[in-house]
Amino acid sequence: MRAEGSTLGRLRDWSPSPAWPAGRGLMLLRPMLDVGRGDLRAWLTERGADWIDDPANEDLRYARSRARRSLLPLGEGAPEGRMRVDCLSGEAVPGQPPLTLERQNDGFAAVRSSPLPLGEGALKLDRHVDAFTLAAVLVCAGGSDRPPRGDRLERLLARLRAGDVFTATLCGARIGAGPDQVLVTREAGEFARRPAPPLPLTPGEETVWDGRWAVTIAEPGWSVAAAAGRMAALSKADRARLNALPPAARGGWPVLIRNGGTAPVLAGTAAMTRSLVEERLALALDRMTHETELEPRAHGATPRNHLFSGADITE
Repeated sequence: MRAEGSTLGRLRDWSPSPAWPAGRGLMLLRPMLDVGRGDLRAWLTERGADWIDDPANEDLRYARSRARRSLLPLGEGAPEGRMRVDCLSGEAVPGQPPLTLERQNDGFAAVRSSPLPLGEGALKLDRHVDAFTLAAVLVCAGGSDRPPRGDRLERLLARLRAGDVFTATLCGARIGAGPDQVLVTREAGEFARRPAPPLPLTPGEETVWDGRWAVTIAEPGWSVAAAAGRMAALSKADRARLNALPPAARGGWPVLIRNGGTAPVLAGTAAMTRSLVEERLALALDRMTHETELEPRAHGATPRNHLFSGADITE
């Protein structure tokens, strides 16, 4: 799967749901992760229990099925030294034993200095970040649901490590690599290239906007949209607050519009808002250790530092 460009994380027996944002409050428990399919089927057969096999497991349109065919060509528990099946062509390849599907500690927990929180929804990145962390940062900052893959991610990593000064866009995120820092934010230009009408808000219900913000309004008649293209219409106080953010981060902030009007207000001044970027990144990077760490927080409250609990990040 990695050879085909998939960005894979660590498979754990306990982890947050990968579905975002709908599954952001769910935890997944896989108590039988270490049990082989053959052993499980034998156990069920002994007890007269039936089961259902997912047909997608054998469908070569899916990367996991091609990987399974390549790694375990003769079925689970196949002896070493046999021919393997190439995961792209489907043809047998002699001379290489099949790999094993083992869980390994990939050193994720050691990644503590990158990225650094910088405001809400903006992330400061270390140039020596690993590929998985970079992919997670881009998806979370961009509010998208698919990680980058293949050559584009590798080229971006190479430019970062070479010390290049550049601006790039990937997964809806903007990467601004300067001489002193690398800042990742939502790419505000996406709102002009793919315009969408303001999203109506239901009073008393939390609404996820752009995959990055949770907004709850008390009164009817409000919608949420991007600040991009609307900043000049904000009040002087709202513009001052927005100007405190890095310039690249301003257009991706949510604003509220009432009853189809043209005078927007920053979402945090008229509704309860919270950034989901940092929380989602903490989930993606294995920084959360308990379900209680998923509690919601309103705008203005001191957020729990999911990414760096126990570390000093004063800067």
